[in-house]
Amino acid sequence: MELQGRVESLKRQGIAVAAVSYDPVNVLADFAARRAITFPLLSDPGSGTIRRYGIFNTTIPDTNREVYGVPFPGTFMLNARAQVTARFFEPAYQERNTVASILAHLGNALDVPATKVSSPQLELTSFATDTTVAPGTHFSILLDVKPSKGIHVYAPGVSGYKPIALTIESQRWLAVSGAMYPISEDYYFRPLNEHVKVYQRPFRIVQDIALDASSEAQAALKDISEMTIRGVLQYQACDEKICFSPQTVPLTWTVKVRELDRERLKR
Repeated sequence: MELQGRVESLKRQGIAVAAVSYDPVNVLADFAARRAITFPLLSDPGSGTIRRYGIFNTTIPDTNREVYGVPFPGTFMLNARAQVTARFFEPAYQERNTVASILAHLGNALDVPATKVSSPQLELTSFATDTTVAPGTHFSILLDVKPSKGIHVYAPGVSGYKPIALTIESQRWLAVSGAMYPISEDYYFRPLNEHVKVYQRPFRIVQDIALDASSEAQAALKDISEMTIRGVLQYQACDEKICFSPQTVPLTWTVKVRELDRERLKR
């Protein structure tokens, strides 16, 4: 279980974990024992608390007794005063944001394998938030970019210049959303008396990816043990005097693929 595997690293960051489910106590106790779950599993019979939080999954008909009563899958982040500071939810109960992906969006440090990529004018560190994924997994690819001293690259949306752009190669069963870039800073280019949006300090690009959770995808991915995701980073770096040749940097990330675990009770 992905969440259990993150418990110790979350503790080191001062983050505690608890999960709420509509399952009765005996089901949760059995599940926790079989999967060696060490964090609290809270039973909400009748989905009363789930309804009060406004996350009752209304897409499931009450005739589906196996899963009727589940919440929309998601995560609340609370501070020490029990105030919700962030929330991450998905529309389908088969889909989940990974803990590491959530932490990446919040800017937390991640203890995951990373790769240094050689690139002119920029220092690149590339990694995926998760090394193992399943159908329905929502995870992220991250690219930490550190411009060399005196170097800047143009932010997305600028006109008249070549902005930095991360593009992921299309692949069946893989859903790719638009890459997310941080807020840029204003750069005044004195020779042309112009202001333009750039990055000249270390910054992070976050690319969210999801593995298809459909029954067709699950069948197709059943015998696949790993998947390689390919992409390119394109940019043109400049200093206060000149712009260097545009660059295209190939990137790859490989993740292991496992089957979706649906077992609640020992059969």
